[in-house]
Amino acid sequence: MMNAMRSVIVAIAILGPAWHAATWGSAEGLVLTQGDQKLQARITREVYHELMMLPQLTIFDHIAFKVEGNTVTLMGAVRNAVLKDYAEKVVKKVEGVEHVNNQIEILPPSPNDDRIRLAVAHAIFNDERLFKYSLGSVPPIHIIVKNGHVTLEGVVENETDKNEVNLKANSVPGVFSVENHLQVQRDK
Repeated sequence: MMNAMRSVIVAIAILGPAWHAATWGSAEGLVLTQGDQKLQARITREVYHELMMLPQLTIFDHIAFKVEGNTVTLMGAVRNAVLKDYAEKVVKKVEGVEHVNNQIEILPPSPNDDRIRLAVAHAIFNDERLFKYSLGSVPPIHIIVKNGHVTLEGVVENETDKNEVNLKANSVPGVFSVENHLQVQRDK
């Protein structure tokens, strides 16, 4: 049960709201037949799987996607062009995908941003209450840093953890601002 829950948390953390939109359909006003819904759900599962298997994906990258028919739109921000290219390449191989719109942003190289990434991760994951979010091959909290501005993506268990992560990120010297996009896990 915990492994299944962790898989869902990781899915939402990595792919965030775009994963949810892709899973539940994001085309407004469009009525999908049951066959189309099944195809879109299968494509969504396979795209998610392929993106999760990217060995270059770390907590300092964020990839999201949405599926509309046979088109997959990739979004997010990554630290290197190789990861952006690999993400597009693996998605193109998914059966049923005919078009990939790759809107993933490549973050500018910056020694200062690298320092901030590590310091924010250290501040968050060294807290004994938040340490659980450092576990797993792809932990559920992602730290995106661009020009000293931090964006937090992913999923946490409760509002208290979300606020604590925000405080920890804001406490790091050199951070200009923090955008907290962390989602609170819904109980089922």
